[in-house]
Amino acid sequence: MSGRVYRLHSTLELPLEDVMDYFENDPTLPPEVEDVDITRRNNTLIIKAVSADDNLSKYTPTAQLKASVTENRVYEEEPPRAGAPSWGEEEEEIPSELVEFACFKGDLETVLQNTALQYPMFLVLREIAMLSEKGTLTAITEESDELQATRIVEGEVRAASVEVVENPQQNSSADSGVNWRDNKFIS
Repeated sequence: MSGRVYRLHSTLELPLEDVMDYFENDPTLPPEVEDVDITRRNNTLIIKAVSADDNLSKYTPTAQLKASVTENRVYEEEPPRAGAPSWGEEEEEIPSELVEFACFKGDLETVLQNTALQYPMFLVLREIAMLSEKGTLTAITEESDELQATRIVEGEVRAASVEVVENPQQNSSADSGVNWRDNKFIS
């Protein structure tokens, strides 16, 4: 399998426990990826590809997924809005817990780093995106000499397409900018 990732943008957030469970349940990885090494350094989660190809030098950095880990309070019910009138009622405490979330947020080099095995690790990220209930994953990739658009919103695949235009500036409103050459306020 060959492929390439040209563009990627992710706002995925999912419980860290879900990510760890996914990898502990022996997921089907792309053939080029034998396994993954998962490392956590402070508030950063790194999921690094282990190559199935022995010819890949041990000094070649393989692709890795990078997520920040944050702690959010999750309520069993919708919490009351701040500043809402309570009308003299005694407030009940809504049951909640602190949950660690893995946040795969950013563009290509922020979320999916290094080029060796980059496309297979994108496929792994796509599977993780299917587990996410919050956020989106959009990407433009190439597989078998064909461009493909990917869009996953809150764990659901959505329609996506790639539009190739000859001159991208034609679609933008270039006339709305400031013409600095003929500006009467600059002498």
